[in-house]
Amino acid sequence: MAYNSIQDLNVYNFYMTTYAPKPSTPYDSHKKSELRSVYNSIIKMNKESPLYILDTSKDSQKFAISIKENARELRNTIASLGGLDETELLNKKVAYSSNPNIATAEFIGSLKEGEELPSYDIEVDRLASQQVNTGRYLADDEPAALAPDTYSFDIGIDGLNYEFQFSIKPNETNREVEDRLARLITNANIGMKAQVVSGENNTSYLRMESNATGLKGSDPYIYRISDHRTSKTSGTVDYFGLDHVAVMPGNASYMVNGEAHTSSTNRFTLGHTYDIELTGVSSEEGETASIGLKTDVESLTENINTLVGGFNSFLRAVSEYTDNQPKSNRLFNEMSSVARVFAHDLTSVGLNLNLDGTLEVDGETLRQTAMSEDAAEAFSPLKRFTNSVLRKSNQVSLNPMNYVNNIIVAYKNPGKNFASPYITSAYSGMMFNSYC
Repeated sequence: MAYNSIQDLNVYNFYMTTYAPKPSTPYDSHKKSELRSVYNSIIKMNKESPLYILDTSKDSQKFAISIKENARELRNTIASLGGLDETELLNKKVAYSSNPNIATAEFIGSLKEGEELPSYDIEVDRLASQQVNTGRYLADDEPAALAPDTYSFDIGIDGLNYEFQFSIKPNETNREVEDRLARLITNANIGMKAQVVSGENNTSYLRMESNATGLKGSDPYIYRISDHRTSKTSGTVDYFGLDHVAVMPGNASYMVNGEAHTSSTNRFTLGHTYDIELTGVSSEEGETASIGLKTDVESLTENINTLVGGFNSFLRAVSEYTDNQPKSNRLFNEMSSVARVFAHDLTSVGLNLNLDGTLEVDGETLRQTAMSEDAAEAFSPLKRFTNSVLRKSNQVSLNPMNYVNNIIVAYKNPGKNFASPYITSAYSGMMFNSYC
């Protein structure tokens, strides 16, 4: 059981770092009713699906996982514009920052009709900082001045202690050992990363930094490195200078409407309404970033630009596989045909259809339409187009194997079949390739 748990964790880490590098969003969580609907859709789809032999090459695996992730990202982009209900689509309010060099803002609250939200002025005195350790400069080509042996050192971070073991071989150079240590620390995923920095005269040193910023409690450090009580041979911490703290971690210091605040991170929620990220320090006393909501016209135009960006990104992602995945052309045509159906209506509000299937925003036409008295009626076809794109992205996410090369073996007898819920395991199984 323990072995399986470790393998599952490796599969998850590989999947997330290779195919889904972007963080999860609130739209990746689902209600029981939504999960039940997905399950029922899978059962219905598999019941009538023909039997086929899949192309399980690495290129096909990468293609299937990639289009599923891009379909999920497109769905989340649409959901972020106000919700998945047609009445709420494109109605999301958008926050502004008068000085993005100091702070940026995203509206995360809800606004009742007729309600006005207060604005905020933010002045930043200091950003939250990471802990940075820098090692000793060592000649790249010289053999490491440590006897061949198995060495280890400990890193204490987030209340846990990790031991790192490695071997130094005869005549192994300083640079070779540094490169190995950098990979060892970074790939451990313990909340810090390391890299080898080249210096002058063919020298280099190890640079380590925490992923987190700021301080927790009274401890002035985020992590500590030592080999005083390690299980293998010690000496590497002193030789490479791993315990030298070059930059101490610190909390952010800022003022909101003249009131002083501190934070261990540069990102925080303000009034349960705005997601604020501090990006820089005020260059002079009194320099602030004003945070508030954009007008309805500005919010609508930004939402539409976001929609167009998500739609075009999906098409570009699919087109990358046209040379080695013939069915990617089918997916590209199916998605771009959705835009062709609504081409006339989209052009009238400022969205022009390019020859390659992507959309281009005519900013002036879009703004004039948004400011017109019949804006709600003018944008109704755009909402229907968005709904069609959403349905298509859900289909792709539900069954990406439909676009992978396969050989049909037999068709089922229509209407006289039992559900075969394990057909979708072909997709899930690809993630476990080389692990089981």
